[in-house]
Amino acid sequence: MIIDVPQGKDPISYVWGDMVPGIGGAAAKLSLKVYSDSTLGLREFEAARLRIAQINGCIFCQDWRTERDGVKVEVTFDQAVREWRTTDAFDDRTRLAAEYAELYALDHHNIDDDFWARMLAVYDQREVVELSMCLGSWLAFGRLNRVLGLDTACVLPTH
Repeated sequence: MIIDVPQGKDPISYVWGDMVPGIGGAAAKLSLKVYSDSTLGLREFEAARLRIAQINGCIFCQDWRTERDGVKVEVTFDQAVREWRTTDAFDDRTRLAAEYAELYALDHHNIDDDFWARMLAVYDQREVVELSMCLGSWLAFGRLNRVLGLDTACVLPTH
């Protein structure tokens, strides 16, 4: 970790809250709302989230599994996300969520009409906006935590 955290302080709370309370508090609220208010299905949500986590290299995010109503994705899901192009574990929506996450994080200038035609065949426009906001949150905050070395200390407060 490159940030000096006072002894006895939680690194995440200190960095996100104490160091930059105006920005950090707002960022934390957005991050938590992505989990509490998303209407996306669990599998597509997790495929997109995990693909961003894999790209960011965030250790905590790669280990985390979102739970909804006592349900989580299968243990092998993270490997399927790595193999999103060829896995038979995904339906079209889940595969597209992983693909979109990868394009969003690594190649957003080359998201083309063919991709949008495939995406809009299975997602409505509201879902595309929601998924895009989720991707933005995960990309920004997962990368922030990884770059600052907080990903080994990260704990989402409501979980």
